[in-house]
Amino acid sequence: MSNEVFIAILAAAAMNAAWNTAVKVGGDQLTVMAITTLIGSLVSLPAIAFIKMPDTGSWMLLGLSIVIHTVYHLVLPLAYRAGDLGQVYPMARGAAPLFVTLAAALLLSEIPHTLGIVGVACISCGVLALAIRRRTDQQGASRGVRYALLTGALIAAYTVVDAMGARLAGSVLGFAVILTVGDGIATALVVLAWKGANAFRVDTRTLGLCTFAGAMQVGAYWIAVWALSQAPMGAVSALRESSVLFIGLISKFILNERFGKQRAISSLLIFVGIVSVRIGM
Repeated sequence: MSNEVFIAILAAAAMNAAWNTAVKVGGDQLTVMAITTLIGSLVSLPAIAFIKMPDTGSWMLLGLSIVIHTVYHLVLPLAYRAGDLGQVYPMARGAAPLFVTLAAALLLSEIPHTLGIVGVACISCGVLALAIRRRTDQQGASRGVRYALLTGALIAAYTVVDAMGARLAGSVLGFAVILTVGDGIATALVVLAWKGANAFRVDTRTLGLCTFAGAMQVGAYWIAVWALSQAPMGAVSALRESSVLFIGLISKFILNERFGKQRAISSLLIFVGIVSVRIGM
């Protein structure tokens, strides 16, 4: 993994944390997600004139990825409705690197070095540890956990499919652009059928928040797909979860959430994992 790829993934992680925070605090999470992804499609649409279209060999994976991303865009807001940002986000992101590393080893024979495996494990454990917290609403907590784990499975699935598709596409940017156009439109159509046109009637503040989130979402995804074509899947997936550190900073200094000993230790574990992945990959 080159320094350029490493730095780019960390930048994408910061963007990912930013747009997830916007979805969480933007009001009705499902509406905000639909508008965010639709704006992402509009941002991506002009780029079609300047890209090389993906090779036909990647179209099946491209279609599958659009479906997985669309389901992910619908499940994530439900998770945020049921649980806190500091609980749902780490749990959703924490299990994905382990699943992706295993899938990469089985499907593409991408076997990381021992230090790389240790790094992936440290990041996953640190992220999951951030999600462990006491809650008085046990029923709500349980529902949030279920949605968060389902979200994590979807993240792992689209990471593997995106990596395989981008490597077959001939044009990594072409694959990323068509996917962001497709999944944004698909998500908006599903929400339109589900909630009706009123779901898209929002105030100026929410629209501005969605515009910001849409730009961050597209930027983070384009970088991630490019990185997946350049470096091992497990390493890219693990480093993307450093976004949890950015969520921790946002929770502390913007949302005024408590940052206690558990979060500090978990954050340190994630940092050790990031360093280990960088050295071991």
